[in-house]
Amino acid sequence: MGVLSSQVQGYLERSSWIRRMFEAGIELKKKHGEAAVCDFSLGNPDLPPPVAVCQGLRDLAEEAGQPFAFGYMPNFGYPHVRQALAKEVSREQGLEVPPDCLVITCGAAGAINAFYRAVLEPGGEIICPAPYFVEYGFYVENHGGALRPVPSNPADFSLDLAAMEAAITPKTRAVLLNSPNNPTGRVYTKEELAGLAAILKKHSANRARPIFLLADEPYRFLAFDGAEVPSLLPLYEYTVVVSSFSKNLSLAGARVGYALVNPAMPGREELVSGIILANRILGFVNAPALAQKLLLKALGSQVDVDIYRKRRDCMADVLRDAGYEFAMPKGAFYFFPQAPGGDDVAFCQALADELILAVPGRGFGTPGYFRLAFCIGEEVIERARPGFKKAINKFK
Repeated sequence: MGVLSSQVQGYLERSSWIRRMFEAGIELKKKHGEAAVCDFSLGNPDLPPPVAVCQGLRDLAEEAGQPFAFGYMPNFGYPHVRQALAKEVSREQGLEVPPDCLVITCGAAGAINAFYRAVLEPGGEIICPAPYFVEYGFYVENHGGALRPVPSNPADFSLDLAAMEAAITPKTRAVLLNSPNNPTGRVYTKEELAGLAAILKKHSANRARPIFLLADEPYRFLAFDGAEVPSLLPLYEYTVVVSSFSKNLSLAGARVGYALVNPAMPGREELVSGIILANRILGFVNAPALAQKLLLKALGSQVDVDIYRKRRDCMADVLRDAGYEFAMPKGAFYFFPQAPGGDDVAFCQALADELILAVPGRGFGTPGYFRLAFCIGEEVIERARPGFKKAINKFK
């Protein structure tokens, strides 16, 4: 007798490749020892949080004995935290963001789900360039919609604007972008984004409801080689930005993020109200009180980006030395090389035989590639150098 819905049973059967490799890594570490396994499978930030986070926790411990220290607050978050966040987001986006355009959420994932709950009708479609973060599909299906992936240009993972426009149907409710991108490290250029904005303006013009542009930006801070991460807010009025502090403050488990509705959006008050309501009725209620108060003390801080840059350069050297083909990431902390032989699952198994953990590209909607997360020490990257060579040599 089954106990699960058919949908959830199906999810379990095709569970995330990231989690599969993470769990496989646990078994390999048990067998061979923690130090022997080079684990590039999970994008879990390993850098310690900034000093402001540590000091903030000490301060909050002193305040914990006060009445209602961590009690309920408005569903959009603490008003004073919202106000401070608006100043920081205004600086990042390069334009003034009023506090009433923000909803503090349980991470970026909570923000995406609240947005979809607010705007999606059953059967509604979300267009997303592939490769993409696998959870995106689950988030859409949570609310009765369907994800419509559109392959990116394979040479550099730039947007295929013609294909994205061809994917628009009367059911299209939003286009979802993630830049800097997980898993490719691509940073979309202003020209690409302006081209996409023009397409969405054209197709929204005669609709009863607009096509939204949803920008998922947890890696905004992490760009290399002077790459600009353009703001989408000035380019398209129906833009919603979601982000979190999982990466820049190394607070992945704290589950605090936000949804930002474009101040220039017609009807923005209604959409903000809808996201606030969705935040409540989805069971989030509000972002964790402790995380919000800690965020207030740490806003404006971030981990050392140069450490990630050095790791990226080290990883690129290891891969080039072994003969892999890849596009150099301009942001985030991932590589997405081509899988030698073309079978990404078989190649990731070959890497696992060398005690190197990677994630097959099909886990991101793009077979024939594999993902490596370089939120891991340079000594581990160097230690993996011989294993990368041995694995690729099996496919020559």
